[in-house]
Amino acid sequence: MRLKKYLTLTRAGMIEALQFRLGTVVIVIGNLLYLTVVYFLWKAIYASSGTDVVNGMTFSDTLIYLVLATALFNFMEMYAVWEMGRSIQSGKIVLDLLKPMDYRRLLFWSYSGSFVMNFLTTFLPTFIIVGAVTHGAIPLRLNLLYFAVSVIMAVMINYSIDFFVGTICLFTESIWGINIMKQVVVLLLSGATIPIAFFPEPLKTVVMYMPFQSIYNAPLTLLLDGSPDIEDVLMILGTQLFWCITTTVISKLFWKVSLRQITVNGG
Repeated sequence: MRLKKYLTLTRAGMIEALQFRLGTVVIVIGNLLYLTVVYFLWKAIYASSGTDVVNGMTFSDTLIYLVLATALFNFMEMYAVWEMGRSIQSGKIVLDLLKPMDYRRLLFWSYSGSFVMNFLTTFLPTFIIVGAVTHGAIPLRLNLLYFAVSVIMAVMINYSIDFFVGTICLFTESIWGINIMKQVVVLLLSGATIPIAFFPEPLKTVVMYMPFQSIYNAPLTLLLDGSPDIEDVLMILGTQLFWCITTTVISKLFWKVSLRQITVNGG
C-alpha cells in the first residue's frame, strides 16, 4: 500500500511533465548548443596539446564522457531547492508539513515522475545516439548493471545535497544565490563540467574523497569501463553507499533541527 501511494505521485509527476513538452524541446536545443561549444573547446585543447591522449583520455573519450554527463545531469536534476525555496517563502511549506507523509519523501516522490520522463526523453536517446555514432564505443556488458546501481545511489546523494541546501532557506528566506553556488560547486567537483582525470593531482585526490564525484564521475566511470576490476567496482560503489547514507542522515538531521526556524507571516 505504501509503494502504491508513492507510485501515485510518480504517475502524477509523469503527467505533469507531459504538460510541458515545449520545455523539453527548449532543454534539448540548449543542450545541443552547449555540446557544440564543448566540442570545439575540447577539440582546440587537444589540438594545442600536441598529443592524442591527455591525462589518459583521448578526444573521443572526453567527448563521450561530457555528452553523457550532460544527459545524466538533465536526467537527475530535480529543482528541489527551488521548490523548497518557493514553499518556504510563500508559507506553503506549512501545508506540506500537515500532509500524512514525511515532507522529504513527499518532495522526492513528487519529482520521481520527472526522472522517468527525463530518462526517456534525454538520457536514453543520448545514450543510443552516442553508441551508434561511435560504433559501439560504449561497452554493453555487466557494466550496465553496475551503472544502474550507481545511478540510483547518485540520485539519492544529489537529492540529499539539494535537500540540505533547500533547508538553508528556512534561515535566509532566499535561496537563489546559495543554489547557484551549489550548482557551480557540484558541477565542477563532480566531473560533469571537466573530467576529474584533468584535475591537478592534489585536487584530484581531495575531490575523490568528497561526495560530489559520486554523482556523475562514479556512474560514468563504471559505464565507460567495459571490463572493470571487481575491486574497483566495489570501491566505487562502496564509496557511493557511504556518501548515500552520510548525506541522507545529515540532511535529515539538519531539516529536523531547522524546522524550529519556520515563520509564516511573522508567526
